[in-house]
Amino acid sequence: MAKNVGILAMEIYFPPTCIKQDVLEDHDGASKGKYTIGLGQDCMAFCTDVEDVISMSMTAVVSLLDKYEVDPSQIGRLEVGSETVLDKSKSIKTFLMPIFEKHGNTDIEGVDSTNACYGGTAALFNCVNWVESSSWDGRHGLVVCTDSAVYAEGPARPTGGAAAIAMLIGPNAPIAFESKLRGSHMAHAYDFYKPNLASEYPVVDGKLSQTCYLMALDSCYKTFCNKYEKLEGKPFSISDADYFVFHSPYNKLVQKSFARLVYNDSLKKASYIDEAGKESLAPFSSLSHDESYQSRDLEKASQQVAKPFYDAKVQPSTLIPKQVGNMYTASLYAAFASLLHNKNTDLSGKRVVLFSYGSGLTATMFSLRLTQGQHPFSLSNIASAMKITEKLNSRHEFPPEKFVETMKTMEHRYGSKDFVTSKDCSLLAPGVYYLTEVDSKYRRFYAQNGAVANGSS
Repeated sequence: MAKNVGILAMEIYFPPTCIKQDVLEDHDGASKGKYTIGLGQDCMAFCTDVEDVISMSMTAVVSLLDKYEVDPSQIGRLEVGSETVLDKSKSIKTFLMPIFEKHGNTDIEGVDSTNACYGGTAALFNCVNWVESSSWDGRHGLVVCTDSAVYAEGPARPTGGAAAIAMLIGPNAPIAFESKLRGSHMAHAYDFYKPNLASEYPVVDGKLSQTCYLMALDSCYKTFCNKYEKLEGKPFSISDADYFVFHSPYNKLVQKSFARLVYNDSLKKASYIDEAGKESLAPFSSLSHDESYQSRDLEKASQQVAKPFYDAKVQPSTLIPKQVGNMYTASLYAAFASLLHNKNTDLSGKRVVLFSYGSGLTATMFSLRLTQGQHPFSLSNIASAMKITEKLNSRHEFPPEKFVETMKTMEHRYGSKDFVTSKDCSLLAPGVYYLTEVDSKYRRFYAQNGAVANGSS
């Protein structure tokens, strides 16, 4: 049996085009701070007409294989998580296969997983479970999370974003799964969904969505704590993990979510909460679950008590989600990449607890144990190879008028056929893949920036 199965390497790609949230606030006539403080967001990435979830995933996969010198014939399973459906039948995974076909490798299991923002986690679990199973053939697994989050004009638009993340899965990983520590919550809700297949825009019940998220968090945390107590013989509280990473539709929800865990711990009288904190949260101990989700006073008090713990255990994971926006399936793993970027020299021996949520609804809380690892599969090399600072600093900020115009073009093009893109690669880095055309049979064609264009992928 393979030991310490987990993430050996990671790569992240997000579009070089973005808009600052304070600029968007002004343009939309929103009250000052509505997007920056109210949502907790700084900037938002978006695709232009030459990029989509397929091109971003190609870029992430090829970049990871190149940087870590992984032989494409050594990939035995490829799983893609995405909720951005470009074809109801043909998986995004199939578009990635030419990368492996040209190396003679067509023996690769796996397809796409779809359930709102949770698909990437399902894909990751599938790969990890495969390496841990008797089906494993000794090769690596590869997970791709790719999404473009776009919304119609209005209050939800600033919660968009776009990115792709690729993760290499195998044994003896510096980022290993504690597979017995996992709590899930699966239920039925209409909080966010995409029933209109002619549109990329979702139907969103914002208030219900936040309640569903927090309810799923409570349920997962309870199960997680019960499993920890059975395994370790002692209760779990947030002091038993070094860092917490959350799926981040917007940063304010991450702040509320962590505060919710502190509130749950206060109900169990966790010792790390000081007397002042206990006093502050005591008036809310008799609230029912439903009442607690609606209480603004509880929300405020719990965030205040949680603040020093949030700054230490959560804030280091918030960089990319605040700068890029909601990346749907890639969101949680972009947050984890932020933690690696900010704290890679201090993560060996640490436990990181992650919470994944997908509307509709599916959620899991799970645990990772980190070790420094060995080059090239080491925490420090993963952090430096992702080049996060360089990627963030080299982006191009669009004025709001150009952003709105781009969104209109993308809306018009969604689901259409028989068009050629602008093929404008002036903002794309060398090696980045881009969409060149969609023909009369809806077939999509891609090229690589700086390479000789020669047809489809």
